[in-house]
Amino acid sequence: MSDNHKFQLGTIGALSLSVVSSVSIVICNKALISTLGFTFATTLTSWHLLVTFCSLHVALWMKLFEHKPFDARAVMGFGILNGISIGLLNLSLGFNSVGFYQMTKLAIIPCTVLLETLFFRKKFSRNIQLSLAILLLGVGIATVTDLQLNLLGSILSLLAVVTTCVAQIMTNTIQKKFKVSSTQLLYQSCPYQAITLFVIGPFLDGLLTNHNVFAFKYTPQVLFFIVLSCLISVSVNFSTFLVIGKTSPVTYQVLGHLKTCLVLAFGYVLLHDPFSWRNILGILIAVVGMVLYSYYCTVESQQQKASEVSAQLPQVKESESDPLISVDNGSGMLSDGVVPKSPVWNSNKDLHA
Repeated sequence: MSDNHKFQLGTIGALSLSVVSSVSIVICNKALISTLGFTFATTLTSWHLLVTFCSLHVALWMKLFEHKPFDARAVMGFGILNGISIGLLNLSLGFNSVGFYQMTKLAIIPCTVLLETLFFRKKFSRNIQLSLAILLLGVGIATVTDLQLNLLGSILSLLAVVTTCVAQIMTNTIQKKFKVSSTQLLYQSCPYQAITLFVIGPFLDGLLTNHNVFAFKYTPQVLFFIVLSCLISVSVNFSTFLVIGKTSPVTYQVLGHLKTCLVLAFGYVLLHDPFSWRNILGILIAVVGMVLYSYYCTVESQQQKASEVSAQLPQVKESESDPLISVDNGSGMLSDGVVPKSPVWNSNKDLHA
């Protein structure tokens, strides 16, 4: 099996794992928050990250992956930024209406596209932009109900969008710059994320709920769902870093909106949540956008590979027609005559979705 086929299978596996684990944890957390009344989302997230770090430490002890230390300042800054972005998203939900919060999440894709275009000179074709617009339109129809604006909520939403975009772009760029895997990056950044949320979590949750997380009555049923949520979160956190590393922040956000549609559908089927024709229409439009996005990414990926192969052909012919040049340059023919393999990753990771 070629490296390209292995990469594609790995990407499909990462996307599938992300969808299944994310939908599972949403259903679990919905039962924990809505049914059992445990509304301390930020503190719960800090526990998720702590369990994730402990699980990865056990995996490291079992030699399932190799520890690769790199720039400590970059890891610390990345981990703290990730923790802050999670806290800001929770604050945005607390100080805004649900509809405005959904609009905040929709704004992450265009913001990411803008940042990658400005700072990384990444180009998004008109077809990709059109498919993203259709996707956002569909998710907006399905999820945005009311738009109540307030100054503090708007500022928090803006900060949440910017920090989330930067954190997800850093997830991709750090893995490529320092040549670390998603597991290695997650293992080293998890403690900083967990500590950040563990410190600010009880304060934020108290501000949003007017209750103390440490004074909550922890029944066996509540403890069971907390443990289950923490275990599922290991897969969620791992697949998040894996997907962004193998694809791109934009593709990860597209996948996130697919999860939103699935959660709406599962909520209707399993939990009997209210469901309208507006939800159905929005989901169908969003699915069309996702299909178009995947199709255009695949087509453009094939075109890019074809152009790379055609660009390498003249080099091959030149090395075969005059092999003595390599000898005159003081190196063996075999070493200079072999065409170097193109790297598995390239700058336009959206094309591998």
